[in-house]
Amino acid sequence: MRSIGTTITSTTLGESVQAFVPHPLPPTDPELDARSLESLNHAAEFALARLAGVAGLVPSVDWLLYSAIRKEALLTSQIEGTQATLTDLFNEEAGFAISNTNDVEEVTNYLRAFRMVQDNLRDPSGLPISVRLLCEAHRLLLDGARGAGKQPGELRRSQNWIGGTRPGNAVFVPAPAERVADLLADMERFIHAPSPLPPLLRIALVHAQFETIHPFLDGNGRIGRLLIAALMEHWQLLPEPLVYLSGYLKKHQAEYYRRLSSIRTEGDWEGWVSFFLEGVAVATTEAEHSIVAIASLVAGDRRRLLADPKGTPASYRLFEMLPMMPRFTIERVRQALNTSFPTATAAVKVLEGLGIVAELTGQKKNRCYSYQAYIDQLT
Repeated sequence: MRSIGTTITSTTLGESVQAFVPHPLPPTDPELDARSLESLNHAAEFALARLAGVAGLVPSVDWLLYSAIRKEALLTSQIEGTQATLTDLFNEEAGFAISNTNDVEEVTNYLRAFRMVQDNLRDPSGLPISVRLLCEAHRLLLDGARGAGKQPGELRRSQNWIGGTRPGNAVFVPAPAERVADLLADMERFIHAPSPLPPLLRIALVHAQFETIHPFLDGNGRIGRLLIAALMEHWQLLPEPLVYLSGYLKKHQAEYYRRLSSIRTEGDWEGWVSFFLEGVAVATTEAEHSIVAIASLVAGDRRRLLADPKGTPASYRLFEMLPMMPRFTIERVRQALNTSFPTATAAVKVLEGLGIVAELTGQKKNRCYSYQAYIDQLT
């Protein structure tokens, strides 16, 4: 069996535990069997290439990104137990009242962290993928009441554990705090060093290594999955982050955790990488089908609007905003169009008359509208 780490005695909360310190990447003795993974890697890369091609046929990649990034933010947060929905997120952005504000805050924090990482990677003077960048993302992720006591933006200074009610009955105990910085430095070197391994295999290795190190007191899963998206951009596997892999990982959550655990207990890197590559292929194909369905919906609604004699320039402009503003008020439309309240109201009425948008409240004042067919395609 492959040796993938060592255990050392660590003490936390008065209990002695065996903490796991992983060896640096890549796996050795024996090396990762990349040849056995070639067909899965090819299928995943081919799916990514198809997705990039399909995305290029859509008039605006911005509205594809709007929904894809929000779905990833939502699903990666749901893996950790949040109950927020995509509709909650759209409602919050529209200024509607929402009940589960803390859960929505966690999702929007992930969105902020994601954008910050992406902005740095696209700025020639920005931070590269690094421990420092991940700490900045973590600081944004844990911003707010729930993360206040979890050392936002800082590597942990104490021993943590996974599963169980206390260290002594934990499912897994990561490396002691004093080893975390060196382990992450090794991981960072692997990311930036030349390697014969294909990029997707390297991403799978890095994600598993990060989760094994578990460098923060909270938010490790979300930062680890954000790292997947960042590395896909870093190694130019997709021009835009249109894949929400967390949907696959949430659907197969038990196997996701079991595969990661099998690396630590059995040295089974190949089993984890196979699962990861299958996930990329499935998630990418699902994203492609979603893009085609959404593009078809929007194109059909656009044709109906352009054929309507009641259509106005303001209603055309509003319609093109809907995929990035699927829930809205008249006031939000007025601001977005930079127009008068009567003009905004008239534009909404045109779309409502065609059944493209619907009013939600039944009130005469403070009305709220939804592009529901589009939201239904996303959920």
